[in-house]
This record gives sequence, C-alpha cells and structure tokens, in this order.
Amino acid sequence: MNNHTNVNNDNKDNKIENLTSKLNKINILKKFSLLSKLSFKNARTNLVSSIKNLKRENRILEKTWEIVTLSRNENRPKTIEYINGIFEDFVELSGDRLCEDDKAIVGGFAKLGERSVAVIGHNKGKNIKERVEFNFGMPNPSGYRKAMRIMEIAQRFNFPLITFIDTPGANPAIEAEDHGQASAISHSIEFMLNLKIPVICIFIGEGGSGGALALAIGNHLVILENSTYSVISPEGCAAILWKDQKEVKKAAAMLKLTAIDLYKLGAVDKILREPKGGAQNSHEKMIHILKNYLKNILTEYDKYSGEELKELRMKKFESFGFFS
Repeated sequence: MNNHTNVNNDNKDNKIENLTSKLNKINILKKFSLLSKLSFKNARTNLVSSIKNLKRENRILEKTWEIVTLSRNENRPKTIEYINGIFEDFVELSGDRLCEDDKAIVGGFAKLGERSVAVIGHNKGKNIKERVEFNFGMPNPSGYRKAMRIMEIAQRFNFPLITFIDTPGANPAIEAEDHGQASAISHSIEFMLNLKIPVICIFIGEGGSGGALALAIGNHLVILENSTYSVISPEGCAAILWKDQKEVKKAAAMLKLTAIDLYKLGAVDKILREPKGGAQNSHEKMIHILKNYLKNILTEYDKYSGEELKELRMKKFESFGFFS
C-alpha cells in the first residue's frame, strides 16, 4: 500500500513540476522583444491557478491520510485499556448463548463513579498474538449477538450503555456471511434504535463500515480527534471506483471520514482532542480526558424518560443525509 501511495504522490509532484516548468518557459518568452506584443496573461493565470489547486489538493490528501494512519496506529489505547482505566469492578460477559464467544467483541458491566453501566467495544488486541486471536477486531455474527445480549440486560436494569468503536469492519470471510453477518448487523442496529436507556458511542480508532455502525447507534456520538468513520475503507473505495490502489489517498479524502468532516456533516456530536501527536503518545492522559467527559455527558441524559431517549435517537438518525 505504501508503494502505491508513494507512486500517487510522485504523479502529483510530476504534474506540479511540469506546470511549473511551463510557467517558467512563459516567463522566459516574455523577455524576448520579438514576442513582446503577444499576450501570455491567460496562459500564465491558468497555470498559476492549476499549480495552486494541485498543491492545495496535495495538502488535503496528505492531511487526511495522516489521520487515517494515526487511527490505525497499533499503539493507540484499545477498548480494554479504556474499560480498565475509566471504569471500576468490570465484570465481563462471554458468549452469545447460541454457538460461541467471539473475542473481537468485549463487553460486560461496570461502575462509573456511583453509576452502574454496560460497556461494549471492539477488541483489537495489543500484540500480534492477541490480534490474530481477536481477528483484528473484526466481529463475527456471534459477536453482535453477544453485544445484543448485554444490551438487553442493560435495558432490563436501566443501565446506560457505552460503546467503544475500533474496527476495520465486520469479518468479511465467507463463513461469517454463511452464519448471517448482514442479519446480525441489521438486528444490532434495530436493537440499539429501540433501546430505552442512554447510549453513548465513542470512536477511538477506526470506524469501518457496518462493522462499526452496528455499535454506533447512540444518543450521543463522540469521536477522538484522530479517529475515522466511513462507509468503506479507503482501500476498498479505491478498488471499486478506480480499480487502482494508487488512488487510496484520493478515496480517503472523498469519503469525508475525519473527525472534522464528520462533525461538519452532523454525523458526530463531539470531537475530543487527543494529547499532542495522538492518543498513542499518552494513554493515561487520553483515558483521563474521556473518563471526565463520560461522567459529565451521562448526567445530561438523566432528565429524559426511556421513551424520550428512544425518540431522540430515532430522530437523530432519521435526520442524517438529505434528498430532493
């Protein structure tokens, strides 16, 4: 992938160099007395404008790709670190009561101050052994069934639900599809829409496609500064639209997947600033920031009844997008 994106950069740099070379030639030609009566104004203006636009596009592509890279940084705090750092007395639940325990999803119940809460999140793992064991945070249908089991218990006891989202997407393997992946994701979305408890969703890394959306139907959506959320990965988008991985940075920019883009679009409610350089540079500080924010935001939903919380969530997601 790095080779492809480097080729893409080289192509853009070559375009800028070629345009700059043409501009320099025009500047030289203007100095010849025989050509003094010819007007190069329009050509020069067009070239200057093209160079300026290309440089601006390059800056946008590089900035977006930097955020994509940071969101995937292996050293970013993982869901289990946030759970252990923010909550007390965490009791994990395992299994979907049907066939298996999907370790790509971790969840259970804990205390946030004096408040009992339900916690669910994608589980990427901290090292290569865990990443393989947890399938790099890409859940199977059983993972979403486990999540819904925890949600159902949370609603029964009126516990707020907090989800942590960090996945490249749901498991795309054929066996996951055979076991009802699409159905499990859609049922999770429907289940969350109908919950009558406060639901806070936090994007802590990657938010990829339906795999992320299945845990992201909340009353309040929070995204960390260097996290992403999109309908498809930049690599997948480039493969579909251009059939060329050299366009991966262009795809990332077009997807509007950064925290700032999502906030402008109204897809998230809050951007949480990360420690300098990214959350991976200071786990404790990032956990402390998020813990304080969660304590404050949960109190804002105490005034709503269960039916009101459900109605507010429904209206939020019904308002996304537009048509004419």
